[in-house]
Amino acid sequence: MTIAGYLSEHWALLILLIGLATILLSDTHLERGMLRRMAFTDGMLFIYSVSCYVESYLGNQQDYTPLRSFLSALDYSLIVFILVNIVLIMYPRHSTTFWIPAVLNCLLCFVSIKTGIVFYFTTDNHFKRGMLGYLTYYICALYLIYFIISIFQSARKRVEDYTLPVFMAATSILCLVMPLIFEDMTLHWFNITIAIDIVFYYIYILQQYTKRDSLTNLLNRQSYYIDAKKYLHSITAYVAIDMNGLKEINDRDGHLAGDLALKTLADCFWSVANHNHRVYRIGGDEYAILCKNTPEEEVKELTDRIKASLKPTGYSCSIGYAMKTPNSTLDTLYQEADAKLYAEKRKYYEESGKKRQRRP
Repeated sequence: MTIAGYLSEHWALLILLIGLATILLSDTHLERGMLRRMAFTDGMLFIYSVSCYVESYLGNQQDYTPLRSFLSALDYSLIVFILVNIVLIMYPRHSTTFWIPAVLNCLLCFVSIKTGIVFYFTTDNHFKRGMLGYLTYYICALYLIYFIISIFQSARKRVEDYTLPVFMAATSILCLVMPLIFEDMTLHWFNITIAIDIVFYYIYILQQYTKRDSLTNLLNRQSYYIDAKKYLHSITAYVAIDMNGLKEINDRDGHLAGDLALKTLADCFWSVANHNHRVYRIGGDEYAILCKNTPEEEVKELTDRIKASLKPTGYSCSIGYAMKTPNSTLDTLYQEADAKLYAEKRKYYEESGKKRQRRP
């Protein structure tokens, strides 16, 4: 058992952990809470790797030493705490009850040093499972089930947002289950897998900054241009939306109130859209929805749902839509929808008596 031996066994992991720590220290984009969780997980993975290395060395000795029991309890505890942090990085919760299974697992694992309720070692240094020998795996399964449910609840309208979380869940399951199926495989897979998953997730988050509007979290103008080409043949309708009275709100209540209005509208649009509707903030108080494989009846229903969802907020917007024809291009769809939008906007200002703020 030497430092050189540890480095030989965990070199790739250390490079990942040190690189991730370096990135996190210089990050200016992510929320502080997420950065702390990532850094904490990074540290736990390092401790887990050292503990596993020493425990494996002790496991190859003929005589049992109490340190091996302590390290085994630590390993089983860290596995769950690391997994909990991964879930909380992606789906934050503020309830302390979420930690109860992980804390219970930790307590029982350390109690097992004296009682053997989870694991114990024979006098000739062989590992044995106790009455609750699979406790850690059951609790990991509980958190993974929650993880998978959260994935499908949060990404049900964003098909592309399934991919990485599902990958992370699948790899976590594999690196926990495979050692149970194949006894000669090692739990060391867990730490390298989780480290890679965190790096992937960090890249994924940065990717979101390039494709989403920072205020509303809707897709941004750049995403609009990309999707217009990507989904050219499946787009059947264009919906143009423009807020009424944003300048009045900014002048009367300030730009923070204006930002709140824009975000509220975006939340309303998102809440009534489905997986065939790509919702964008394309600039200022202008929004657009590209409808894929959507007939006109459903487009009308979408615009009605938007107006209904806005009523309780006190805000208002003008909407126009255009359906694709054999001779349509996205530009002609935009022009047709925009013309209908401004006809509706004129009607709104005529009926309300408010002063209309025209585009420069």
